[in-house]
Amino acid sequence: MASNHGSSRGALPTGSGLIVSFGEMLIDFVPTVSGVSLAEAPGFLKAPGGAPANVAIAVSRLGGRAAFVGKLGEDEFGRMLEGIVKENGVSAAGIRFDQGARTALAFVTLRADGEREFMFYRNPSADMLLKPEELDLDLIRSAKIFHYGSISLIVEPCRSAHMKAMEEAKKAGVLLSYDPNLRLPLWPSANEAREQIKSIWNKADIIKVSDDELKFLTQSEKVDDETAMSLWHDGLKLLLVTLGENGCRYYTKNFRGSVDPFKVKAVDTTGAGDSFVGALLCKIVDDQSVLQDEKKLREILTFANACGAITTTKKGAIPALPSEADVAALIKASP
Repeated sequence: MASNHGSSRGALPTGSGLIVSFGEMLIDFVPTVSGVSLAEAPGFLKAPGGAPANVAIAVSRLGGRAAFVGKLGEDEFGRMLEGIVKENGVSAAGIRFDQGARTALAFVTLRADGEREFMFYRNPSADMLLKPEELDLDLIRSAKIFHYGSISLIVEPCRSAHMKAMEEAKKAGVLLSYDPNLRLPLWPSANEAREQIKSIWNKADIIKVSDDELKFLTQSEKVDDETAMSLWHDGLKLLLVTLGENGCRYYTKNFRGSVDPFKVKAVDTTGAGDSFVGALLCKIVDDQSVLQDEKKLREILTFANACGAITTTKKGAIPALPSEADVAALIKASP
């Protein structure tokens, strides 16, 4: 056992409780060369993605139990994505297929600094057409954690399916985890995005936002404790603000603080936040009391930061998601 800053790595078991991830799965087309606009890209590589699906696969790769709930097109890309879900040990029981709509596509260009710009093909795409009656409610109720984003709130019928799934999970005593994962180009307007993202805010037990999302939701230029705490609600158990290469900040009812990042050579930031969330969820799924134990929570967030960091070292989200051994190696090698 490698020691992690003086604490045994055995202190962080991966949970066996089921984590159900709800929302979109799609194919990102990533230019074969970085630092160019979409129009200038000489070619594209297809990379499976979609934040909720990334989270499910991140959980599974770390040894946790995950299921993905969403809708894909009855087309080659949709079947390919279902195959990727299964290959990665994630349950596909909650996946439905749409005969009439295509699997969503996104063209993602990586600027020279590794940050992303998006162009989406959804008119409408299959994920937007998931209906409440197509949900596998038994699967959702059997979860210990139900995780979702905000893209599924943009249009009907998917929005109603999202609300129904959330309501059933809550009734069954499932912990609700929310990562808004803002994609502004998909929303009719910034105001609509802000309003809808906040419309389900008070239902979540755990919320993770990026520094940019914090600024967007609070309409403030500051990323500080006061701004973060303006997003707090009474039912919340944990609020996380990820700061990219600067680590993360955490807020609970009783304590708050920050956890340092790991220094890596970032190639592509796609999926880093999803990897972070997956790591956090699979370490708390069996024992949610760690959310009240600052020392343990810091260990888990250190682990999650390491997962996020590793994910930035390769192109594409899913191929870059780490295993437990990858994370142990990075933590061990870090001063």
